[in-house]
Amino acid sequence: MKMTFRWFGKDHDTVSLDYIRQIPGVEGIVGALYHIPVGEVWPLEDILELKRQVNEKGFHLEVIESVNVHEDIKLGLPSRDRYIENYKQTIRNLAKAGVKVICYNFMPIFDWTRSDLAKRRPDGSTVLAYEKQKIEQIDPEEMIERIESGANGFLLPGWEPERLKTIKPLFALYKGVTEDDLFEHLRYFLEQIIPVAEECGIRMALHPDDPPWSVFGLPRIATNKENLDRIVHMVNSPANGLTLCSGSLGANPANDVPDIFRYFLKLERVPFAHVRNVEIHANGDFEETSHRSCDGSLNICEIMKTLHEANFQGYIRPDHGRMIWGERARPGYGLYDRALGIMYLLGIWDSLENEKKKQEGEKACSRSIQV
Repeated sequence: MKMTFRWFGKDHDTVSLDYIRQIPGVEGIVGALYHIPVGEVWPLEDILELKRQVNEKGFHLEVIESVNVHEDIKLGLPSRDRYIENYKQTIRNLAKAGVKVICYNFMPIFDWTRSDLAKRRPDGSTVLAYEKQKIEQIDPEEMIERIESGANGFLLPGWEPERLKTIKPLFALYKGVTEDDLFEHLRYFLEQIIPVAEECGIRMALHPDDPPWSVFGLPRIATNKENLDRIVHMVNSPANGLTLCSGSLGANPANDVPDIFRYFLKLERVPFAHVRNVEIHANGDFEETSHRSCDGSLNICEIMKTLHEANFQGYIRPDHGRMIWGERARPGYGLYDRALGIMYLLGIWDSLENEKKKQEGEKACSRSIQV
């Protein structure tokens, strides 16, 4: 398991690489280029400059999140081929810089969706939260205004202003697009890019929809075990993988998260994992919590045990964290709680490793006695 930390770059993040260096166990940075419009090629020189900054502080840059997919690809428009060719070239450029995994999603229009970016918890911390009634009672444009006003002045991944300016035309284009249509558009995309990823030694890692159900009537397909299984078998290649995210999948209590992890780990389709906790309320609302199992509805200990039993050699990062100790940062992406999350995850992992070594030692001792 390789512990990583998402970083938005020196011009877009309150968290410095020097601070991240002080978190025990972090080996790599999960980065991206945020100044390149969605659908355009990521220039090699820009990628290499990001790599230089990361390597200079002792980290690797082997995971990129996200190379966003242009809406024309998701819609299956004739113009998609140009954007797919651009995507292929970006894959090639990232491979030249030593990138091994690309995390992406296939959610129409909106990336992750929340009704509140700073809901106050009983302990005084603030978190990202989702209240179904609030979402159902507002229109998409009001949702965009809420997100922008609650972003603390930061650019939020998946909520790029240039894309959201076209919100009304996009909704018109998605009218009549079904889940089956979206599956087929994803299939077309994967059939084009996976051979390039294979050639480059890169593994594509689709992130589940967040939350894993339809929002504003838009189709969503990366929502459960059955659909994810369909996706990884659309193009049956190790390069066609998943970013398993406990928080995204776990927002729906019908999803058995440890079982989903176990299934796709056995298929060897999980190059990247996001681990975080959520508290699900009786009415289906949810809010994010600390990473501790007892603070939310997910058994993080069991999820980490599942990864350990599978001898997970991929990349992992703590996902969204609470805003604590007076920190002012991009919602969900402060330093303090994600650092606490890392120590919790590594603590579980170290305990499992210690128990494994103890058991192996007992077996070795038993074999020695038999001889």
